[in-house]
Amino acid sequence: METSRRYSWRTLLLEVVTVLVALMFLVPFYFVVVNSLKKFADILKDSAALPKAVTFDNFKNAWRILDFPHAFTNSLVITVLANVLLALFCSMAAYRLVRHPSRFNNIVFMAFVAAMVIPFQSIMIPLVRVAANLNLTNNLPGLIICYLGFGASLTIFLFHGFVKSVPIEIEEAGIVDGCSPFGVFFRIVLPLLKPMVVTVFILNTLWIWNDFLLPLLIVGGNAELRTIPLATNAFFSQYTKQWDLALAGLLMGIAPIIIFFLALQKHIIAGIAAGAVKG
Repeated sequence: METSRRYSWRTLLLEVVTVLVALMFLVPFYFVVVNSLKKFADILKDSAALPKAVTFDNFKNAWRILDFPHAFTNSLVITVLANVLLALFCSMAAYRLVRHPSRFNNIVFMAFVAAMVIPFQSIMIPLVRVAANLNLTNNLPGLIICYLGFGASLTIFLFHGFVKSVPIEIEEAGIVDGCSPFGVFFRIVLPLLKPMVVTVFILNTLWIWNDFLLPLLIVGGNAELRTIPLATNAFFSQYTKQWDLALAGLLMGIAPIIIFFLALQKHIIAGIAAGAVKG
């Protein structure tokens, strides 16, 4: 009975802490939603209070000033293409590293793992110079290639662990039936990697969609190529902070990614857990 009571109190304490942590992370979202429905004067008066009179003019003005459909399209194109390329190339690279172990492949894998701990801020200046020399600035393909490079380390690491869970006997059976190496990968291995593919899509989408710094460095000066975070930043200048419009634009920008995450969140734990156990 005493053991059961200690366990119950411990469980209750963990639940309370979990709820408090969840509320702490939800507080900023509360401020975004509440203040996006207020007039600018009401935000300055009391940003924590509920709106006395709900207004949707902020969303209308933000939609027009941001040119939201254009910014949304840019973000969508970048996110989708970068995700597809990351999932395709990194799954192939991880498969090769796992199925053909050698000293060289081990060094390559360790290099990818080591690259995960390099702060992005430490390579910003070299990145801009290299991107400019390769004509990767001021265009969406250049930004997508940069995302492919920066996202490869984590994506290969996740796929590397998950590929180990694929029975090699299935691949050998495919080879006996006449499959080429590419046939074995695309017809047998890749379908079995579906849980990790979905996990990679979710994690990279959350990163790429909300990223501000890399698009700012690569396409920041081109208004036609702005993503949603870059467009939202236009509401802030040296002397003006248009919080009412900025928060409305921010809410419109994060709404699609929240819906995407809630629809696919069940795949995150399954994919990462499987890859981690096998890694």
